[in-house]
Amino acid sequence: MQTKLVLDLAERAGWTGAQAALGLVVVELADIPAWWAAPVALALAAAKGWVAGRLGRKGTASTLSATADPASPARGA
Repeated sequence: MQTKLVLDLAERAGWTGAQAALGLVVVELADIPAWWAAPVALALAAAKGWVAGRLGRKGTASTLSATADPASPARGA
C-alpha cells in the first residue's frame, strides 16, 4: 500500500472512532437513549470537516498535511 493511502485510511478511521466514542459519552452523560449517539457523531463529523476545511489543507476536510494528503497533487505534476 502507498504511504499516503495508509495515512488517509488511518486518519479517517481514527476520526470516525473518536466521533463515535464521543457520541456515546455525550448520550451517556445526558442520560438520553443510545440511538442518539449516531446523530451526535454525525454532528461531530460535520463540525470536524468544517474546522479542518478552514484550518487544515485548503479545499479538503482532511487534517493531514499537504505532503501526506493523497488529494494533494504530486510535486512536478
